[in-house]
Amino acid sequence: MSQSSPQRQSGGPRGPRPVVYGRGVPGTNDKPRRPRREPVVEVWVPKTVLGRKVDSGEITSIEEILESGLRIQEAGIIKKLLPDLKSEVVDVGIIQKMTSNGQSTRFKAIVAAGNENGYLGIGRGKSKQMRIAIEKATTQAFLNVAPIKLGCGSWECRCDQHHSVPFKVRGKGGSVTIEIIPAPRGLGLVAGGKIKRLLELAGLKDAWTTAKGSTPTMSSTSKAVLDCLRQTFSQG
Repeated sequence: MSQSSPQRQSGGPRGPRPVVYGRGVPGTNDKPRRPRREPVVEVWVPKTVLGRKVDSGEITSIEEILESGLRIQEAGIIKKLLPDLKSEVVDVGIIQKMTSNGQSTRFKAIVAAGNENGYLGIGRGKSKQMRIAIEKATTQAFLNVAPIKLGCGSWECRCDQHHSVPFKVRGKGGSVTIEIIPAPRGLGLVAGGKIKRLLELAGLKDAWTTAKGSTPTMSSTSKAVLDCLRQTFSQG
């Protein structure tokens, strides 16, 4: 019995060659592209009394929530009141430990959320998958967003713009102690890479910083920075 042979196409002096299916037009490099998936936008459905008040427009600012002493339990509340909030991954790592079943591996992530205009929050998350750990840290960062009082506390400047901290503050997290000193306008942020980025997300443009302790440990360093900046609002 004769079997049906595949269709062939002339391929020059060397003879015919088989037609390649599923890779575009033969003889060209055109390949069919898969349609790009558009990101799915999740619709926030409030689950708490505070969330329903924010969704209905009864509460329009975070200051009203802080003055009333209410607790924010939904990240959607922060996203509703601060739509310009940005989130950025500060640090990621791996946690490994030995158990009775063998070696266990988990991922940890630290995410900072700020609008570069007086609000900053830092969150931490752990999971067996990196993506889930970042999502947990992002949600926690939104829930930890706190207002920061900006000003000009430098005796060299004495302007009325909000470009630095209003006075010298000191914060501690673990073994790390960080001090932020107000600086004159135009100096910039005198700080390390990751600490500088956290201050930029908070809205600071000019400041001196000093740090003591194991600053490469970002869990302690980020906690110390957030403790510093929260004091500007509580003491001011």
